[in-house]
Amino acid sequence: MKTSIRLLDDSHDKTEFDCGNEMLNNYLRRQASQDVKRDLSVCYILADENDKAIGYYTLSSNSIGREEFPDEMVKKLPKSYADLPTILIGRLAIDKSKKGKGLGEYLLMEALNQCAELSERVGTLAVMVDPIDESAESFYKRYDFIKLPDSNKMFIPIKTIKASKP
Repeated sequence: MKTSIRLLDDSHDKTEFDCGNEMLNNYLRRQASQDVKRDLSVCYILADENDKAIGYYTLSSNSIGREEFPDEMVKKLPKSYADLPTILIGRLAIDKSKKGKGLGEYLLMEALNQCAELSERVGTLAVMVDPIDESAESFYKRYDFIKLPDSNKMFIPIKTIKASKP
C-alpha cells in the first residue's frame, strides 16, 4: 500500500474515515478544514494512493502554565516565564481498517519530527498531548510521554525528541 502524508486539502476523501471514535471522525470530516482556514491548527493527512484519508494528526501552538510542569523540568528556567511554550498534537487517529500496522507510531514519529524541526525556528519546551482515553494514554507512554501531575495531559520534552533522532 502506497501512502503519503500531506497537509489537508480538498483532494482528500475524508467521508469514510472511521477510527472508532465519533468525536475524532467528526473532527476530520466537519471541523478540520475550518480550523486550518482560521489558522487554529494544521492538519496532516495520511492518505492512500487514491487520496483516501486513513489517518491524521493536528498541530497547533500552545502554552502551559509553569506550575503544571514537574519542578525538575522548570527549576532552571527564568521565573519570569509564567506560561511555557509548547506544541500541541491535538488529535491523532488511524482508520480502524488500518490499525495494527504501525501507522499510529508512524504518524506520531512524523508529528514529533515536525515539532523538532519547528523548535529550531520557534522556542518550544515540549510537545503536549491530551489523551482521549486510557488506550491513548498507554500509547503515548510507550513513547516516553510523561503525565502532568494534576491533569490528564502528557508531554515529552523537545530535548528528548532531539536526543532520540539519529
